[in-house]
Amino acid sequence: MNSLGIFLTLTVFYVFSKIYEKKKAFYLNPVLLSIVTIALILKGFKIEYSLYMESARILSFLLGPAVVSLAIPLYKQRMIIKKYAKEISIGVALGGLTAILSAFYIAKALGGDEAVLLSIAPKSVTTAIAIGVSEKIGGIPALTAVLVILTGILGNAIGVEILDMARIRDRVARGLAMGISSHGLGTARIILNDELSGAVSGLGMALNGIFTSLVLPYLIRFLK
Repeated sequence: MNSLGIFLTLTVFYVFSKIYEKKKAFYLNPVLLSIVTIALILKGFKIEYSLYMESARILSFLLGPAVVSLAIPLYKQRMIIKKYAKEISIGVALGGLTAILSAFYIAKALGGDEAVLLSIAPKSVTTAIAIGVSEKIGGIPALTAVLVILTGILGNAIGVEILDMARIRDRVARGLAMGISSHGLGTARIILNDELSGAVSGLGMALNGIFTSLVLPYLIRFLK
């Protein structure tokens, strides 16, 4: 049972990755299908989630080096990124605000109570930052974590397709949109398509995390 989590995760993801390579349909996204399948397997065989996570601990540990490794394409593309520094800075500010305000007001229009609104506002940044921000502004950290994961899954599954439908061809703009809107999972998707877009996405993800953590605690006072 010590290797259950590793074996199950890698096997399921590998199978769905091969299926996706053949069909290339957004609804066959391997990340989305792997999460759903593993959840069903754990439920069906009555395997405790804590046991699964403990046995997959090495994969969780490797997430840290994986995120740090995004610095490699960022360094390789540093001259182009430096050229677009102004546009990236403006994009992070506008994109970060759009991510916050759109989530907040859509949830409000659908009748969400204050706790839900405060929990959903930081959903476009990485989980660790989002949970910290959620705690600070009075949200529900557990709910925020779920919303962050759902945001990342949706970005990974359909983010590139939406950019294609909108005819956004600029590689810097595509990367920035994915990094700001769907953080790590979005970055993981677009870096497979283009290294420059992936580098910008990783940068956008990091900068949006900083921007949101600094701005949202003050902005939320006005949104309330």
